[in-house]
Amino acid sequence: MLATTVTSALGQYPGWQQAVSYDMQATLDTASHQYQGVAKVTYKNNSPETLDKVFWHLFFNAFQPGSMMDVRSRTIEDPDRRVGSRIVELPEDEWGWIHMERVKAFGQDAEFEEDGTVLVVNLPKALRPGKSVTLELAWTAQVPRQIRRSGWMNKEGVEYSMTQWYPRLCEFDHHGWHSNPYIGREFHGIWGDFEVTLDVPEGYVVAATGVKTSEKSVDGPQGTPRTQSTYKAEDVIDFAWAADPDYMTETVAVGDVDLNLVHQANPEIDSNWTALAGYAAKAMAFINEDIGPYAYPQYTVVQGGDGGMEYPMITLITGERSLRSLVGVTVHEMAHSWFQAMVATNESLHEWMDEGFTSWAESRCMAHLFADPMKPSEDPHGWAYASYIRQHLSGNEEPLITHADHYKTNRAYGVGAYSKGEVLVEQLGAIVGPEARDAAMRRYFKEWSFKHPGPHDFKRVVERESGLELDWYFQDMMHTTNAVDYQVSGVQVHNDSAVVQLARLGDMAMPQDLTLTWEDGTTTSVHIPLVMMRGHRVLDDGEILGEDWPWVDPNYELALPTGGKRLKSVELNASGLVADVHPENDEIEFNLDLIQEALQSH
Repeated sequence: MLATTVTSALGQYPGWQQAVSYDMQATLDTASHQYQGVAKVTYKNNSPETLDKVFWHLFFNAFQPGSMMDVRSRTIEDPDRRVGSRIVELPEDEWGWIHMERVKAFGQDAEFEEDGTVLVVNLPKALRPGKSVTLELAWTAQVPRQIRRSGWMNKEGVEYSMTQWYPRLCEFDHHGWHSNPYIGREFHGIWGDFEVTLDVPEGYVVAATGVKTSEKSVDGPQGTPRTQSTYKAEDVIDFAWAADPDYMTETVAVGDVDLNLVHQANPEIDSNWTALAGYAAKAMAFINEDIGPYAYPQYTVVQGGDGGMEYPMITLITGERSLRSLVGVTVHEMAHSWFQAMVATNESLHEWMDEGFTSWAESRCMAHLFADPMKPSEDPHGWAYASYIRQHLSGNEEPLITHADHYKTNRAYGVGAYSKGEVLVEQLGAIVGPEARDAAMRRYFKEWSFKHPGPHDFKRVVERESGLELDWYFQDMMHTTNAVDYQVSGVQVHNDSAVVQLARLGDMAMPQDLTLTWEDGTTTSVHIPLVMMRGHRVLDDGEILGEDWPWVDPNYELALPTGGKRLKSVELNASGLVADVHPENDEIEFNLDLIQEALQSH
């Protein structure tokens, strides 16, 4: 079990985390799509507060007409096509639900209330700081028709995608309880230890979080043969599994990690999944080097669900894809193992720190896996920049500080969490330099794994790595929809000098990189920091440092000697690292013949 106190390189923050262990058993009835569950859950209160109640997630209760997820899915401006009105149209025997039969705490019966997707348990006596309580739970659940992430019989015929399937204790941290009703978006959870026994009909192949520690055959009702498999996982925030009688498994080793590929036997997809094993192994090895070492003994990629969804030590993905698509979704979900499973920010509050950082890591990994020597300059992050800029120009962008559940549109959430989150990281290269940004990401992962960091913690890591002040950057990128728009507004060319005039047209300030290209093909590079950065990134060889640009002045002027050479073009942001929303005004090109004629006539 992970330590109960949390420390960083600079001291304790917040200084504690709750701790939990689950000992669970689930017995699945495939005829009714229901299961019986029992659990013994030990919860340690490492907080400085006394708790008189505890909250649990009952995710399956979202999959029935009238639930908050159902209403939200039908009333949002741009419904998710995977959900839409499907929940309200479910027949009752395809609903999802979890109904508690018994809850005990401190050895006594505890009062409880099911409130939609949240269970409230009143403790018979207070749980004081530093003390533990053992809770005993018994429940019955109906697995919903697969619609969103969880359920039986997905569109590819996988029988059971068992995610968000059990009563899961809500997180209590230095911000308080996080008992958000489930409407289909992000999560937050406590690291804990799991020992889970799954009882299924004989012939079903199970893939799960954790390491299988035992398997045995038992007699079920009327002597029907069944299989009981037990899995253990330590320091994980969730437990997921899938089951199907047609699953086949391939395993490859990545160092000490067993990487399992589990999919239905199907001649139309078997070859792609066989090829996927090699790509997935290379991807894990790359991310281990690029971000930091994977902490668990196994990772499983299993066919199931409704697209791709990450869980600790396992991901569920749809499998009937082209090889490139199969690799892409696997790399993305695998990269979540670093940012969702091991770092584990509160995804509901800071969804961009999970999805955005994961997308950034995915883009780098995919560029490595599919490097094309014919296109060495192709930008792996270009899609994210284009998506973010389109959304901003549409007028429908929403600030990243928005709670994941509360975006007005699914598109605003998707672009913010994935695209703008990726841009936020990549664009740091224009401020602190790509090398310092990459080093900061590795340092962030090392210092904040298993500690639930937030935006401030990431910002401080980048500041310590670069020596620069970045309040201004995170304020604009997170809390506003301000955007970057700079312009080369004019160039005055003389015999021995060129005066370049720049203008800030957008509301967001950003250091600028200016490139002057001369007739002979040589270039002059100038880096222009902001005053409020209190410094600048490491300069490239031969790069000129311009005077700091105060954000209150929208205009800037720079004089440079020409050395008698003729100027061919002046360009801002030649690297493309800055998400300038109007790149068309970033460059001025010159007709060299006309300039020469003008100089001669003068």
